[in-house]
Amino acid sequence: MTTAEADRSASSQTSGVPPAPRRAPDREAGGDVAVVGSLSPSRAGDFMTCPLLYRFRVIDRIPERPSPAQVRGTLVHAVLEKLFDLPTEARTVQAAVDMLVPQWERLVAEEPELAELFRAAASAGDGDAPADPSAAPSADASGGASGGAAGESEAVWLEQARRMVERYFTLEDPRRLEPAEREVFVETVLESGLRLRGFIDRVDVAPSGDVRIVDYKTGTAPRADFEARALFQMKFYALVLWRLQGRVPRLLQLMYLGNGEILRYAPDEADLRATQRKVEALWQAIRRAMDTGEWRHRPSRLCDWCDHKVRCPEFGGTPPPLPTAPVGRPSPADLESSLREHGDL
Repeated sequence: MTTAEADRSASSQTSGVPPAPRRAPDREAGGDVAVVGSLSPSRAGDFMTCPLLYRFRVIDRIPERPSPAQVRGTLVHAVLEKLFDLPTEARTVQAAVDMLVPQWERLVAEEPELAELFRAAASAGDGDAPADPSAAPSADASGGASGGAAGESEAVWLEQARRMVERYFTLEDPRRLEPAEREVFVETVLESGLRLRGFIDRVDVAPSGDVRIVDYKTGTAPRADFEARALFQMKFYALVLWRLQGRVPRLLQLMYLGNGEILRYAPDEADLRATQRKVEALWQAIRRAMDTGEWRHRPSRLCDWCDHKVRCPEFGGTPPPLPTAPVGRPSPADLESSLREHGDL
């Protein structure tokens, strides 16, 4: 079966297909394997991007202010999730666009500080984001940089979200889909004791049983030389589902709503075994950093969008002292598991 055929197969699924199991029995409770740590694709991406960034987010838990671009991504994801609550024929462009304001109002009601987002951006110039959204690097598995206009108004921000929602309909017809899962939390524990966990935007299951993992990105598609990094997150999810279900997902699909491109990849067992080795090597590197207290900074273009420049040695800053670990303090594994991914975690 070609990738295109697998795509069509996954698109013509039925609602009668049972949803994917979300977690492996016993292992998640630490039954026959002692859990030694926890990792999500976002936090793995953080460490690959910059070990010091991982430390600031997971060990120090230093708060970060959300950018307009990040919140817009949350809004667009919410609309695309709720779209499939509608009856099949009602899943139209206009119906999706009409959800934007109500979903934004819901987000503000749940997190009232978001109401200050545009006033703060207008007064401070939101200097962490480029004036031209297309100038920012595409977000990778770490949920890194994403575009956002400096000091943009709420109306302009909503208009950009509307264009992304409309662009989604140029990539697929939601009236031909009945996802098995949306915003589904999955986790499994490897033989090493490392727990893998994360939230998948969408899981499609064809009548044949073939599984397609779909992730929405509100940035632009990466250049060819960065595709492997973009696919790491998807292979991570595929590894978890493979271990839960015993079947390799047929297709991984990244939908870039920033420029209307789709990145598809058909994994095999060799891919997922290699991904497991990479994830476990990353965890060993994280453990070494925890043991030694050495969290190296790794400069890149993403530094321009980092909230931690003020405390980063690359920019003349000094990281705060590492937190102590008195009795009763959560372990790094517990801290990791407490972070919800959308980043995901």
